[in-house]
Amino acid sequence: MRTKTRNTKLIVAGILILAISGIIFADDVPPPWMTQAARGGTPTYDKDVPAVVLHNEQQVSLSVDGKLVTVENMAVKVLSREGRGHAVARAYYLVSSGKVREITAWIIRPDGTTKYYDKRTVLDVIADNDDVYNEGRVKLIDATGDVEVGYVFGYTVVSEDTPLFYQDTWGFQGRLPTLVSRYSLSLPMGWIASSITFNADDIKPRVNGTSYTWEMRDLQRIPPEPMSPSVANLSPRIVVNYAPDSKTQSVGKVFADWADVSRWATAMHDPAVIMDDNIAGKARDLTANARTEFEKIRAIGSYVQSLQYISIDIGVGHGNGYRPRSSSLVMSRGYGDCKDKANLMRAMLRALKIDAYPIAIYSGDPTFVREQWASPQQFNHCIIAVKVSDETTGPTIITHAKLGRLLIFDATDPYTPVGDLPDYLQGSLALIIAGDHGGLTKMPVTPPETDLLERKIDAVISDTGEVKGTITERANGQTSTIFRRELREYSAADYRKTIEGWLTRGSSGAQLLNFTSNDRAAEAGFDLDVDFAAPRYGQIMQGRLLVFKPVVVGRRNDIYLTEAKRLNPIEMDSFAFKETAVFTLPAGFTVDETPDPVKLETPFGNYSTSYEVKAGKLHFARSMLTRRSVLGVDKYGAVKEFFTKIRDAEQSPVVLVRK
Repeated sequence: MRTKTRNTKLIVAGILILAISGIIFADDVPPPWMTQAARGGTPTYDKDVPAVVLHNEQQVSLSVDGKLVTVENMAVKVLSREGRGHAVARAYYLVSSGKVREITAWIIRPDGTTKYYDKRTVLDVIADNDDVYNEGRVKLIDATGDVEVGYVFGYTVVSEDTPLFYQDTWGFQGRLPTLVSRYSLSLPMGWIASSITFNADDIKPRVNGTSYTWEMRDLQRIPPEPMSPSVANLSPRIVVNYAPDSKTQSVGKVFADWADVSRWATAMHDPAVIMDDNIAGKARDLTANARTEFEKIRAIGSYVQSLQYISIDIGVGHGNGYRPRSSSLVMSRGYGDCKDKANLMRAMLRALKIDAYPIAIYSGDPTFVREQWASPQQFNHCIIAVKVSDETTGPTIITHAKLGRLLIFDATDPYTPVGDLPDYLQGSLALIIAGDHGGLTKMPVTPPETDLLERKIDAVISDTGEVKGTITERANGQTSTIFRRELREYSAADYRKTIEGWLTRGSSGAQLLNFTSNDRAAEAGFDLDVDFAAPRYGQIMQGRLLVFKPVVVGRRNDIYLTEAKRLNPIEMDSFAFKETAVFTLPAGFTVDETPDPVKLETPFGNYSTSYEVKAGKLHFARSMLTRRSVLGVDKYGAVKEFFTKIRDAEQSPVVLVRK
């Protein structure tokens, strides 16, 4: 009996050990959702599809104490060696208001064997290396070196956060084809949710009490295409608003309309506009010689632009990501982020009795913000609107129904002066933050002629085909910012290499002999003069013909549309270009043949070329203008034909014949 009892105890103990071991090491085995996804069949894709998302799910739960718990499950199958880059698990969190409870990952190989990634494989890195301090951090597991074609990589992330707003957004896919994509939201009793769908037909949720589930299946790949909208404007996505029946619990967390957002943001911005003696004195000093309203604004704007951009994000989860630092603090420190700079400029202008308002805007995609969803989460940047009188005119002035004439300016962009606006902001829907008078407003779009690039070429062709000459460029508006950025950011050696590369793209073997530049930043202009030589530019044929292309240098924004079909709309940028080239012909040669002149006129752009021979010289001219627009897929043939004809025209040679 004693031995039997002892054996029984050993067996029970062993079972307990195994049970505990099963709990400890349960994560060794991929979860059922992942094994099921890996077992399912996948469609056949084109060879350029690197991977397919088998399962993409986010389960969000809001507890009665206001905590938001999110479970993210993702599985992706690698289809090519390039697809290995998708075998990474990432979990973003804010130090002050959130945490990652768990991040684990697995690999399932084609033979069924698996690999498990535990907490020892997790890296914890800062989210933005450009910030001095940023509360946003990322935990990640990188399995790119462990996967091969046919492997399935999956992960689970469990995170906890305190929501700043009772709003969320979910993109059902990136560029990869996606078989299953699901977003679920579970709310406390008495709460309700609603959604808006973008880039797809309205997606209705399955509702079970206070739980909501939105799902899509079999989403096709979104391939990259030239001049295509961003993935955010192509991929189906939903935005979700949720709130309790009693709105008293959600003040500042849900918004009825854009005026509501303006009032909320005004309470963040206005108290930070502090005008002390230091700010007032600096404003007076900077504008001592300014004669007009515009000159005063330009002097203040140039000063604020020159301050160092430094972002120190503290308390982001509590709203500080939307709250500027006081203008007096920014002035004393001499640095700040976008909202700090806009705020300081407001204070300095107030010292001159000029009113200004902050603007929340999305930087990088003018079509990203949607009017249907009133939410501060649609913005990532802050600029400024300056109230001006009728004496101030310019292409970046809009007329607001309640606030009057407003000059729009980005105090952060160091390359775009007052009177101009970065092209990646033009046409955006943005929030003017002005209390009850604020709201969503479309930003100005400058005419293409404002950004004109004028080029003049004076060249001599020798009887051996060598070309020597001078290229004179005068860039204006947003075109000048490209030149200005290169000059300021590159070393002298790299800047020279940039010009050499630009020359050789148009003429193989071209040599840069000398150059001078003149940055007319205050006028939004830039001058570049280049002396060059191309020893083998023209070709001698049959001992009596000399053939050369009159297009010596290519345009900086060459566009090639080669695909037979198009899946996505075409985004045209605003651009204007004029060039005149005069070639002195070699002695003993005359012009035997020139290409036919070209004249293209379309709703989205114009292009023309012309040729004329006068007094032993060939005069060649070309011009191009495109208008900012979004064209449907049905217009792809016309757009492709437009740029194909331009390419053909610029490849066409002139033929000289020896007398």
